[in-house]
Amino acid sequence: MTTTPDSGPRPRTSTPAARHRTRFFDHRIPSLYAGRYRIDNRQVLRAVDGADRVIDATPQPFDVVQPRFSVSPAGINARFPVPDAVGTYSQTLPHLNLDAPGLPWSRRLGPDHPGDVPWMALLLFREDELPEDRDAVGAVAVGTVREYLDGQLGPGKTPVLPPESMRPDEYDEHCATVLVPAALFDAVAPLPVEMGYLAHVREGGPPDATRAGDDPEPDEKELNAVVVANRFPAATGGRHVVHLVSLEGFDAYLTAPAPSEGVRLTSLTCWTFTSEADSGIGFGDVCQNLATTDGSTPRPEAELRLRVPAAAPDRPTAPQQEALDRMAGGAVALPQRLETGERSVAFHRGPLTARPAPELPAPAATRLESPGEALIYLEKYGVFDTAYAAAFTAGRVLALADDRFRSALMAFRSAARTAVRRLAAHPELADRAAVSARSLTAPLACESFDRMLLDGDGARFTRAVDGAGPDLRAGRRRHLATGVRRTPADPRALLAEPGVAEVLTRAAADEFTTVTDWLDRLRRLEMLGLEHLVPDDRALPPESIRFAYADPCWIRAAVDGALSIGVGHALDADLNQLATTGGPVPACAVLLHSHLVPDWPRTIVTAYAGGTPVEPLRSAVYGTDIQLLLYPRLIDRFELAEPPRGICFGIGDVGTVELREISGDRIGYPKGEFPRPAGFGRFLRPGGRDVLNVHGSGDALVPALSAAHGVPRISSAQFALQLINAPQVQTFSRP
Repeated sequence: MTTTPDSGPRPRTSTPAARHRTRFFDHRIPSLYAGRYRIDNRQVLRAVDGADRVIDATPQPFDVVQPRFSVSPAGINARFPVPDAVGTYSQTLPHLNLDAPGLPWSRRLGPDHPGDVPWMALLLFREDELPEDRDAVGAVAVGTVREYLDGQLGPGKTPVLPPESMRPDEYDEHCATVLVPAALFDAVAPLPVEMGYLAHVREGGPPDATRAGDDPEPDEKELNAVVVANRFPAATGGRHVVHLVSLEGFDAYLTAPAPSEGVRLTSLTCWTFTSEADSGIGFGDVCQNLATTDGSTPRPEAELRLRVPAAAPDRPTAPQQEALDRMAGGAVALPQRLETGERSVAFHRGPLTARPAPELPAPAATRLESPGEALIYLEKYGVFDTAYAAAFTAGRVLALADDRFRSALMAFRSAARTAVRRLAAHPELADRAAVSARSLTAPLACESFDRMLLDGDGARFTRAVDGAGPDLRAGRRRHLATGVRRTPADPRALLAEPGVAEVLTRAAADEFTTVTDWLDRLRRLEMLGLEHLVPDDRALPPESIRFAYADPCWIRAAVDGALSIGVGHALDADLNQLATTGGPVPACAVLLHSHLVPDWPRTIVTAYAGGTPVEPLRSAVYGTDIQLLLYPRLIDRFELAEPPRGICFGIGDVGTVELREISGDRIGYPKGEFPRPAGFGRFLRPGGRDVLNVHGSGDALVPALSAAHGVPRISSAQFALQLINAPQVQTFSRP
């Protein structure tokens, strides 16, 4: 297996089973902003003399009411990170989903700003940053709107709102406020032009199949407003608090220094979460290390096979080449003591090989009856290959250790022996389909008595009872009719006849099922320890992934070893064959020894053969960090995908985002990583507060993304599309 040419982990943007449409829209500007309005109506009547008479109607005031000083929790669709979450979020921009799609644009930020600039923003704060909330637990100062505007809730500049914009009942509403020091506000507050990029409208709903070629209108029921923060949580970890704040009345301080006393902002809603310290090793980093040698160079195919690395001499001799070839196939050289007491070296391996294993030679191709028969002697070099002998012994030891399997195997053989001998001695049981298990295994006298009870609805039994007394008194004795003497058939030869095997499995159906189920587990390598699968730890070092073939002959040798217990004669060995046709045998395996196993237990693992997904026969974890996956077919592609987490925004573990198409019929499809070379630090504001420079001075993100797409300026929806931090996926492909 080798990695794909683009070896870095890429975002997983879609799956074949995806059945939902997600679209992004720039904004939702209302036809009438929230506020107080008045309708004036004037009528002009012209008299017959030509004079005009003006009639002024009574003014009709009305209000467009939208949330201003708080947002109801019922109107919040989702938050990320979720409240009170604990995780590594240093590469994620928190965001908030609002049920009302037009709420961020329901009122103007100020008269000098265009309508697509929202009046709210999402601000992230860390511990020891807010003077009234040092522990970042979401502490706020609460009071009425009147107290807030009058400066009675604490220090800090309050907004100056036009009195005519305030409804009388708004002054009595309660609101939560937070004091932000001037230096902190100047460092984290977004610019007005950036605020438009940090809010968009999202639609998520079923695909519109009838209008697939058009641009269907948004589904009103599936629309949500999304507000994204412009700051990353601290890489060192700690508690964080996120406030959705109103910047109405503070727009002058977004482009000029904040007042020295700081600003007291309305907190429309807030939540907290804890980010764990970022070790610098995330899902993408781990996957990239598995797939590459230095972060960009794919690991060679030979390094991804399950075998012990061996350094070859420049000019190996014939014995050296033989050893190298066997080790390249997955074998290891181990010390061996022969029965004569001599010490030697033998080649050994388990059921997983780095190369396809050859077929076993005859007579072992039919059936193995002892471990010695499974030894392969390399006469030219005087050493043994013990792989199949070890497999036979492993199967035999496992069978001897399992009392339930051992008892079921003996009971099945006993019933099958009785049944096959009964079939051989009684030709009248030739109708294999109709014969019952009882007629094959019960004593003949019992069977004859049962038939007598059933013949003629018991008439035969009644005649026998009625005639028994007179016959005894008269001294008459019953003489058995004699016929032609039957010669029993050979039971072993009978096993080859059509239908006999099925009949014999019914003789002890429960025991036979126990035996075959146990052998199926053995075929899936369920009872074998890791030392059988990987005889040498060097073949599977920490932080590695290895691909292997499964040797069906090794598995069959283990099955033969399990069935070899308690074999008394040739018929028992023949009956064993009835249990050897079980479930599928694995064709290949993937072994993963990595922190991915314990740290990302919900990792999505997908294997493909010719583009078709292949379900594993078995998935097992050994210890804490080794995972085995067995597949019934040879796979040609293998993917490790980060666990799904819904749509969120941020950057990948390797410091890039995935550029996505923004036009044509492939909107949203990936088109390469950005930036090149990797490194997102260039798009952060100076000051070390991890604030994204969306569209400010210096190296800003929006102009750079626009240049990467070759357009003058991307929109807010297109910006959101680029920052989707989709689950990452690493692909390994078989050449």
